[in-house]
Order: sequence, then C-alpha cells, then structure tokens
Amino acid sequence: MEELRGVELLPEPGEPKILSAVDPSTAGHEGQWRAEVTGWAPVVPDTLPYRPRRIFSLASGVIIALFMGLIVVLWQSDLLLLRLPPPTSEWAFEDTEIRTLQEDGLSGEGVRICMVDTGISLTHTSLENTNVVFKDFVGNSQTPTDYGSIAHGTLMAGLLLSNDFQTGIAPNATLGMAAALSANGDNNTGSESRVADAIRWCIFDFEADIISLSLGGEQDQSASREGPAVSATRQAIDAGIFVVAAAGNDGGAGDDGFVSAPGNVNLVITVGASDRNGDVWSQSSMGESLDSDGNLRVYPHQKPELTAPGVNILSTGENNLWYTSSGTSDATVFVAGALALILEAYPDLKPNPESTTACIELVKQALADSMNSNLQHDTTQGYGQLNAKAWLNQFTGSINC
Repeated sequence: MEELRGVELLPEPGEPKILSAVDPSTAGHEGQWRAEVTGWAPVVPDTLPYRPRRIFSLASGVIIALFMGLIVVLWQSDLLLLRLPPPTSEWAFEDTEIRTLQEDGLSGEGVRICMVDTGISLTHTSLENTNVVFKDFVGNSQTPTDYGSIAHGTLMAGLLLSNDFQTGIAPNATLGMAAALSANGDNNTGSESRVADAIRWCIFDFEADIISLSLGGEQDQSASREGPAVSATRQAIDAGIFVVAAAGNDGGAGDDGFVSAPGNVNLVITVGASDRNGDVWSQSSMGESLDSDGNLRVYPHQKPELTAPGVNILSTGENNLWYTSSGTSDATVFVAGALALILEAYPDLKPNPESTTACIELVKQALADSMNSNLQHDTTQGYGQLNAKAWLNQFTGSINC
C-alpha cells in the first residue's frame, strides 16, 4: 500500500464498492477529471431560452389611451389645473415692519380709508368678507366694479385688505372705493373734474380718515390757478383728513423734476417707490424744491417725503388670480395702510368736525423724524424708507393736536 500514499480514493457513482485512485495534484480533477469509461461524466445543464417579459400589449395600450384621454378632458374642464401659489411680497411687509405692528394686534379696525382708483372687483377669494363701500363715477354700477387696465384698483385694495395667502396691511379697515379712472389701452385715465368729485365723496359722504391716491397728473407750471383735483385735496387737508399720494412714475432721464399733482400739495404725504434692496426705483419721480406758491419747501414737507416698497409687488387681480405690479401706486398703499394702523393705535389723531391741520403736521413731523432726524432730504428717496414701527414709536402718551 506504500505506492498508494498521496492519492485519494473516490467511490464511483452508482457503485460505491469500486474505488478510483485520484492524484490530487492534477489540476481540475474535482470538476471533470473522470472519463466516461468509468461510468460517470459531469452533465452540463441544458440552457433554457430567455424570453423578456412583454412590457406593452394591446390591453395595456388601450388602458394608457383611456387614461390619457381622461387627463385631457379634466385639463380642458379646469378640474385638473394645478396652480402653484405665486411667490409673495412678504419681504415688503417685513422690511417696513408692518408685520410687527400686526403682531402687536393692529389691523386697521375702526379706520376709514378711501381710494380714488379704477374701482374694485370683490370676486377674489382673498377679498371675501371685507368692509367695502363702493361709489361709481365712471358708470352707473351699484355693485363693486373695476373699470381699469389689469384691475388697478383691485390690486391696490388687495394690498390693503387681503385676508388670505398674503395678508394685507390693514385687513380690518373700512375701505371706500371711488371708481373715477378707467382703462385707456394699457393706461388708466380719468378727467380731473371726475377725480375731484371722487375726492369730495371721500370727504363728505364716506367721511374718510385717510385718502389714498395711487394716481397723479402733471403739474402745469404755466397755469394761473390750480386744478380741481388739487383744490379738492386741499379741502380734505383743511378738514384734518390725511392724504397720501403717489409721487409719479416719470423718473429717469425724462423726469420733469416735479412730483405728480396732487402730491405737490404741501401737507400731502407724497410717496416714491423702492425695490427689495431698498434702492429707489428707476422710474420714481423726483421732487421739486419750491412749492406752488414759489416758496422753498422745508422740513418735513419736502417732496417726496419717503419711499416704500413698489417694485414687483404681488396683489389680488381679476379672475381670482394674483398679479405683480411696480410703481409709486403700490408704495402709496403701504404708507396709507401703515398710517391706518397708527390711527387705530392713536384714535385721537383721526379727524373730527373740529379738526384743523394740526394733527396732519404732527404726523408728518413724526414720519420724517422716524427715518431721518438730521433734516437731510433726497429729491428721490425723501427722508428715507418707510418703517411703520419707528413711525408709531414717535407717539407717546396722550395726543394733543
């Protein structure tokens, strides 16, 4: 048996009594070494043909066609229209600290603001349950109507009153909307006498605390007397009613150097527009150094008095949609709305039958001081940018005006 050292003995398949001697040093002996004569050879399994699973059949094609048809029907019927919410202009409310005053509980409750504009449509869901009094100077509508291009009045009203998605500046204020402008192509226009009639309605019928004028006309330097809209604005001022007006949108290379009328009236708060970075909007109008009587304007009545957010501002539009707009119109509403919050906090500032211009002068002084106490004025930025909290903080204790 000495000669069998180093080999392995493997039983044959089917006959375990027969042993085969295997040299383990032979490469591959474990796999297919044995010859067929020993009665066994490894069997290689038969290969099964591979048939990929059918991913498309007539039945699945019909199902997909029916599904796509259903999608088209739903899309055309507006039932499958997915509208992503637009980006808000929350930065404007935050930068002006209007949200801070709202967090303190102020919402414009008890304050009456009148707008002279293109009217208003109340079909937008964000304007539901708002307090609106409507007067039509364009047509004869007894229900709120917007006659403007891109529903300008509805845009301005939404900045003030919106109660959904983007909360307005003073959502609980009562708004008087006098429709005096209407679409003329891409612009909104109206006769100056109609605008004057609307302002007087705000004074005597609606009994406004604030009149917000996101409108304006060119100052006629050759005229021997002021126009009817300016005269009506002076009536409001004399009655102690605050008037906030747009500086105008003719800035840049073609700027005539004057704010729009009636923003030129001395005691009106005239507003330019700024962007998200705090820079003055390129189209915001420059103010003049002399008033209509030829006297040098002095602190705090230099024009414009301030800037407020007015570039790419989101607000309510027609057909329950949201639009963005740019201009001193938007900026005007931010200041008028901030003033409404201040009048809610200090109701003694609101006009009454015995009012003079004293409270207006006090509020304008506080406005200028809240932005710039060193008497510095810029012909486009005014005394600075709106800061509602700082403006409110100028009033302490009882009001005596």
